[in-house]
Amino acid sequence: MDADLQRIEQALLAAQEAAARFTPGRIASEKKGGGDPVTQADLLLDKVLKEALLGPSEGWLSEETADDLSRLGKKRVWIVDPLDGTREFVEGIPEWCISVALVEEGCPTAAGICNPAAGQIFLGSRSSGVTLNGRPVRVGGKADLKGARILASRSEVRRGEWKRFEGAGFEIVPMGSVAYKLALVAAGLADGMFTLVPKNEWDVAAGVCLVEAAGGRWEAAESRRQFNQPNPLLKGLWAANERLLLPLKKISG
Repeated sequence: MDADLQRIEQALLAAQEAAARFTPGRIASEKKGGGDPVTQADLLLDKVLKEALLGPSEGWLSEETADDLSRLGKKRVWIVDPLDGTREFVEGIPEWCISVALVEEGCPTAAGICNPAAGQIFLGSRSSGVTLNGRPVRVGGKADLKGARILASRSEVRRGEWKRFEGAGFEIVPMGSVAYKLALVAAGLADGMFTLVPKNEWDVAAGVCLVEAAGGRWEAAESRRQFNQPNPLLKGLWAANERLLLPLKKISG
């Protein structure tokens, strides 16, 4: 394991230990400006990760830290979601995770995603491939959508936005946390995923790094592939193996 992955793994373990102070399903939440929930766990994990990861001359972009645009001039930037899937965390659904990506000159090069509730740590880089709890994993080999297991946003399904895909021949699996969905695709535990609503860089940077490192492909709307942008919003995202990505994009377009 290279030095960056070791650093990510140690940060995730420290954050996992800090998360154990809270009980999912029994924690108060507040609403942020955009209406998303936030808890004391989100804020604590942000602090723990920043202390463990951020080095001299490195930038920082996190959902729970006020954006410092000096990151735009940094070669190495940490893009972090300290608790992705806060709604699931508050409801006690074990589909939340801690997400960390290292981006170098706009490209995610190393990442880790930890789901403490499921006992899973996904680690990967372009040079090392991907592991799940230390075991090498890769994206699945499904070539078409028939019978494919496609992960959907639990919130989008609740709002009825996936009804148009019912009967399309693939299994729709509601799942919290887009970062966790991407990690499951990277590990071959699902065939693909896509989102119908915009996501921020901190939601997806670690996950897309893992997907690529595991032999898969991802695409964002407007053909965007660079991270650490002034506006961190991506308008759409798809991930799967190379053969499945195009039919996935076609059916969701």
